[in-house]
Amino acid sequence: MAVLWLIAILSLACMATLRVISFDMEIASAKIHGSRARQAAEMGIAIGTSQAVKPSDPLLHYANAELGEGYDVTVEPDSLHSINAILLKNDKDHLVTIFCSWGLEPDVAGKIVDALTDWVDADDDESLNGAEKKFYEGEGRINQPFNRPFYNIEEMALVRGMDLVEAVRPDWRKHFTVWGSVALDVNSASAEIIAEAAGVQPKDAEFIPERVKGPDGQLHTEDDTPYQRGEVPGIVSQLGIDPNRPDIQARFTAIDPNDPTGAGTTRIESIGYTEGAKHKITVIVQNRSANPIRLLERTEEIIP
Repeated sequence: MAVLWLIAILSLACMATLRVISFDMEIASAKIHGSRARQAAEMGIAIGTSQAVKPSDPLLHYANAELGEGYDVTVEPDSLHSINAILLKNDKDHLVTIFCSWGLEPDVAGKIVDALTDWVDADDDESLNGAEKKFYEGEGRINQPFNRPFYNIEEMALVRGMDLVEAVRPDWRKHFTVWGSVALDVNSASAEIIAEAAGVQPKDAEFIPERVKGPDGQLHTEDDTPYQRGEVPGIVSQLGIDPNRPDIQARFTAIDPNDPTGAGTTRIESIGYTEGAKHKITVIVQNRSANPIRLLERTEEIIP
C-alpha cells in the first residue's frame, strides 16, 4: 500500500510539474508573439511617419503569409474636436452644440462649457456657471483647476460636470483631441464628428464622406473626390445651415489628403499583428513634411 501511495503522489507531482511547464511555455509564447506584434507596429510607424509616403501608399499595408505577421497603418489629419483650440477661441457655442447633440440640455451644456473654460484660463475668476479653485477645494481636490490648456484628454474628465457628459456619451474621449485647430477637415472627419460641429443629425452629414470616398466607397483609392477649400460654404449650405452663420462655416476646412504639408497635426495609427497577438501604436505628429518631425503624443495598446 505504501508503494501504491508513493506512486500516486509521484504521479500527481509529475502532472503538476507538466502543468506548470505548459503554463510557462504559453506565457513565453505569448511574450514572443506580443513582442513580434509590437515590432511590426513599430515598423508601420516608421513607414507612416515618412514624408515621402502618402495616405494611399501600399507600403502602409504589409503581410507576410509565411510568418503570419504584418501591419496596417492609417495616416490621417487629426480630425476630431480640438478642445484647446475651441476654448482658446472662446467659441462656447461650438462646445454647447456638441454636448446638446449628445442629449444634454442647453443650460446644462452651458455650465459644463463654463467649467471647461475656467479650467484652462490663467486666472481664478469664476465664470457665471463655472468652477474655480474654491469649488474643487470643497470637493477635496487641491491644486485644481490647472489653469492651462489640457495636456491630454483624460484631464477633461476632472472638470466639473464632465460626469454628466460621461453619462450620456461614454465614448466622448474618442471625439476630442488636445491638438489641431478649430476647423475640422471634411475630407477626413467622420459624418458623426461633422454633424456634431454643425448641430445636425449624422445622417444629414453622410453625403460628405460618401462624396470623398468616390464610387467604390473606399478612402485613398484612385476614384476619391476630396473637397477643395473653396467648396466649404457649399457644404455648410447642404447641411441646412444658414449661410449667414460664418461662425459655423469657420468650424470646417478642406485639406488635400495627398499633401503632407496641408495638415498641421497628423494621426498615424499602426496595428502590428502576428499569430495570436495584436499591438496598436498611435502617434500624433506636427509638420509631417518637416525633417525631423515633431512628436506630440504616443500611445500603445494591446488589442485582444
